[in-house]
Amino acid sequence: MCAFITGLSDLLHRIARGIAVAAVAGMFITVMIQVIARYGFSSPPVWTEDVARYMMVWTGLLGATLSFKTRSDAVLMASVFPARPHWMSVIAEAIQSAAVLTFILPTVYFCFIGLRGGFARGYLARQASLTMDTLGIAMVWIAIIVPITMIIILIHLAARWAEAPEHAQAEAQTSLD
Repeated sequence: MCAFITGLSDLLHRIARGIAVAAVAGMFITVMIQVIARYGFSSPPVWTEDVARYMMVWTGLLGATLSFKTRSDAVLMASVFPARPHWMSVIAEAIQSAAVLTFILPTVYFCFIGLRGGFARGYLARQASLTMDTLGIAMVWIAIIVPITMIIILIHLAARWAEAPEHAQAEAQTSLD
């Protein structure tokens, strides 16, 4: 089961990285189209700003999953404090896991379920009833990245937990040598 979770986490990481790169490239292209059309032809297309904005949202949220997976998320004061003993690292990991769960679980819940209960009032259901003026597509296709991101981070967190016993065994073996 641990191998399945870590394998799934690695696969989702590769997919998220590919989509994020494509979104950055798409954002760059649409911004360049807008700049050239605005300053070269004095007539920018109305859709370029929205496409660039939504690609930036997707890039940012997928980037959050990438940084969480690689542990390159912000670590406050890591360079100021000396290395911690193992037991403190375990406590720090538990606190970080609790903080992640405290934020992500309600976010995922309210993406699907409304404040008064029911799927019809959840975030995604409300977004499905809205349409982008410039593109004419449902806003749910933009908003879907929120629960996707949160679920990917949950899977990455589960992979961290699955890898934790292996790291503890490796550290114990290193200390015995």
